[in-house]
Amino acid sequence: MEELLIDLYGGQFERELLQEIAAVGVFKNVPADTVLMDFGQYVKSMPLLLKGAIKIMREDQDGDELLLYFLEKGDTCAMTLSCCMGFTKSEIKAVTETDTQLIMIPVQHMESWLGKYKSWRGFVMDSYHDRLMEMLDAIDSIAFMNLEDRVMKLLAEKSQITGSKDVRNTHKEIAQELHTSRVVISRILKKLENEKRIALHRSHITLL
Repeated sequence: MEELLIDLYGGQFERELLQEIAAVGVFKNVPADTVLMDFGQYVKSMPLLLKGAIKIMREDQDGDELLLYFLEKGDTCAMTLSCCMGFTKSEIKAVTETDTQLIMIPVQHMESWLGKYKSWRGFVMDSYHDRLMEMLDAIDSIAFMNLEDRVMKLLAEKSQITGSKDVRNTHKEIAQELHTSRVVISRILKKLENEKRIALHRSHITLL
């Protein structure tokens, strides 16, 4: 595990910090579509993402979910960190978008490292900033983009994450992530296909 950490964070974290992460962290291989954290759970550890992608969802008063942002290799979730540090219940849901490798770090070590390692403090602050910018981008998309553009933006993000032009999500899954109905998404996807921007298949969507 230490070799993986050095490859990913060797130029960012002190050697001593990398050794501590390897010693106390729990390495996990997690398949796609696995719920890592659910609404209302107490969070006792924070993930460092080594490979793959995780989508972060928010729940409204009716129990519907909205996609906030994706975590990718090298990222962590500042909202998870806030729950860990404050011993509060999670207000987000984290689901693996692809097969994922991660290291879970117990909360007690995260707190001590803030005072012990300058690189860790910087990493945490950068994570807060990056997640804030992504949430602002999500808000801007909802407020200023029409649904057709939001669909294309989501498909482009998924394509970038997987490195493939084929997006293997159902119309229902896309509708849930964009907080709308499957019927509306199916109509928009058909319109995008007619415009030669995508191609619809039985099990996937291809970006053209």
